[in-house]
Amino acid sequence: MEPTKEQIVAGYDRAAAELRGWLADASIADLRRRSNGTRWTNEELLFHMVFGYMVVRSLLPLVRVVSGLPAPVGRAFARALNAGTAPFDAVNYWGSRAASLVYNRDRMRRKLDRTLSALARRLERETPESLSRTMPFPDKWDPFFKPLMRLNDVYAYPTQHFDFHARQLSLRPAEGPEAS
Repeated sequence: MEPTKEQIVAGYDRAAAELRGWLADASIADLRRRSNGTRWTNEELLFHMVFGYMVVRSLLPLVRVVSGLPAPVGRAFARALNAGTAPFDAVNYWGSRAASLVYNRDRMRRKLDRTLSALARRLERETPESLSRTMPFPDKWDPFFKPLMRLNDVYAYPTQHFDFHARQLSLRPAEGPEAS
């Protein structure tokens, strides 16, 4: 079943609360410790989780454009992106490492809050028709990308991505009322 606008925004709010909790509770040593199952530190992985939301802000106009093109053009675009999976993976890894130096523990929370506010405002303006627009996606780039995604799926994607990577953190679960 497709998530509703309210469920998508509730996921955004929960992710923001969890990030705030981890950042408030983690020591510098905790953030520098290697995460579980990735080559990133906890701080780098936390930024990568935030970056998933940032990417969606860029994907939304792309979905609007590509969904208006003939279907074979969209499929060719997705195939071309899939062909570039190895370079994408390298940029994704190194980009998150480098960006975590700028969007460190002091800045990533504010960046996520601003990004989520923008996404929620935009989602609120969407109609059922606009949320049903589809675009072929490079499904080799991410386990949550499907060969064909609706705009509604794109809005829901970053919280799936966030939750997946949250299980890889080697931090204690966030505590306190904000994390519940």
